[in-house]
Amino acid sequence: MRVNASGGIGLVALVGSLLLAAGPVAAEQSPWQFRLRGLGVITEDSGKVDGIAGSDLSYSDSVVPEFDITYFFTDNLAVELILATTKATVHAEGSIEALGKVGEAWVLPPTLTLQYHFTDFGAFKPYVGAGVNYTIFYSQSGSGAFDDLDIENSFGAAVQLGFDWMVDAHWGVNLDVKKLFLQPDWTVELGGSKLTGNADLNPWLIGGGVTYRF
Repeated sequence: MRVNASGGIGLVALVGSLLLAAGPVAAEQSPWQFRLRGLGVITEDSGKVDGIAGSDLSYSDSVVPEFDITYFFTDNLAVELILATTKATVHAEGSIEALGKVGEAWVLPPTLTLQYHFTDFGAFKPYVGAGVNYTIFYSQSGSGAFDDLDIENSFGAAVQLGFDWMVDAHWGVNLDVKKLFLQPDWTVELGGSKLTGNADLNPWLIGGGVTYRF
């Protein structure tokens, strides 16, 4: 089919007007997202010393910075690596409360979650996640009558619920709640005798901060 000059000019004008009406074409969004949060670590305060009836343990809570990295496979499916470290103090409770402070340890609990992001609510972008945690205990020390505190590195499950409120295509604010199921074994020396037990930490991690999507 042959198009004359006036028809060709008219077709170009029509296409141009449609493009102008549609506006600029949005660039494809990067799959990478970073967050920086303030994180509250709230432990369950439960545990035991093997062979001592009524023994219990408690642990200090803390507020620390947290950094996480998210990679989106699709608009809905993503994986997130959560990084933070905090110092924990262990106290004897229950029938052994008189023994006081057991010791201190630094805790590094890198956590990897697989997330589903809901995309039908505009700037409000809620998500749920589940995954695995591997907690590393380092720089451990006994206190008072206790020596050689050793809390074992442990795997645990993690669940997550949160949302981003996106101010624009890149920046947003975030609120996030995670539950780690963490019950490591531990040992300590008391007066030359070795004590063993279980520390039921199971912390809640409650964070809020800033989101940046590349």
